[in-house]
Amino acid sequence: MTSAGTPAPAPVHYLSTLSFSDAWLDRLRERVPGLEITQITAEKASDVPDEVWRRTRVLHTGGVFPGPGRAPALEWIQLDTSGADHLKGTPAWDLPVPITSIGGISPVPMAEYVMMMVLGLAHRLPRAVAVQRSGVWPSLSERWNTLMPRSLRGAVLGVIGYGRIGQEIGRLARAHHMEVLGLKRGKAARAGAFFGAAARDEADAEIYTPDRLHDFLARCDYLVVTCPLTEETAGMVDAAALAALKEGAMVVNVARGGIVDEAALLAALRSGHVAGAALDVFDEEPLGADSPWWTEPGVLLTPHVAGFAPDYEEQVLRLVGENIERHLSGSDLLNLVDRGRGY
Repeated sequence: MTSAGTPAPAPVHYLSTLSFSDAWLDRLRERVPGLEITQITAEKASDVPDEVWRRTRVLHTGGVFPGPGRAPALEWIQLDTSGADHLKGTPAWDLPVPITSIGGISPVPMAEYVMMMVLGLAHRLPRAVAVQRSGVWPSLSERWNTLMPRSLRGAVLGVIGYGRIGQEIGRLARAHHMEVLGLKRGKAARAGAFFGAAARDEADAEIYTPDRLHDFLARCDYLVVTCPLTEETAGMVDAAALAALKEGAMVVNVARGGIVDEAALLAALRSGHVAGAALDVFDEEPLGADSPWWTEPGVLLTPHVAGFAPDYEEQVLRLVGENIERHLSGSDLLNLVDRGRGY
């Protein structure tokens, strides 16, 4: 209770531009009593009334941000994405408020996706699918020559971006007796049980730094790209990097379009230097109907789904609830985006 003459603290107005269920929003209200919640499923800032923008103190969004001066009370932006690259160059990036991500929601399903693709490439799944579609049973010699699997035991898997996701991929790869390499620019993030993945010891992998990229690539039988898209990583896996890969290596990209040079990868596949690829992200999404990736032999393609998490809503509720409580108490926020690094 406030004393006479002392104004009551302003309510914390939380705006979601997403589409969570009423039950989800009710659970958030239970988690943070007194939280004033507005949800407007929006595609652009003008979908949100000016009066709502003026009251918003906490914004939970994927990509809808207020213009300069439109949300004077805004104190913090909670992204519904693991990356923040889509904010660079927008007014939201320059707002004087912290930005947090949902990084850590998807390490387990994304790591499982990566290993599914590694196993699929090793067991010639693109070729097996082509055989099924042809409706023709191949001869024994054709099967022996085109469907013989590679052994994962002893193969080297290298991960560009050895953070929470990379560490979980490393754990699964070691279960197949693979040797794991990690490439990262700084200290690896820790993935606690809160995010659904146990913390890993980066000593389980041999760690390289970006200045040794080509040394790292020369050892890889499987290259997995999981790093954020930043000024430093844009175009990182270019023609020279692909040429540095071990002959016959396989590439799995679950990061962002723009990190792997698509034209260079296509050329490396067609020359045989890269033996196969699994791609979940592309320079342009949705992928155009005339894209060569739809029909390229030796390629497994999915429409940006590697990060889908079956328990996404439950984990996001825990993360958002925890961060609101931290914000109100003045504690450090989880998953704070470093604008200097870009993620």
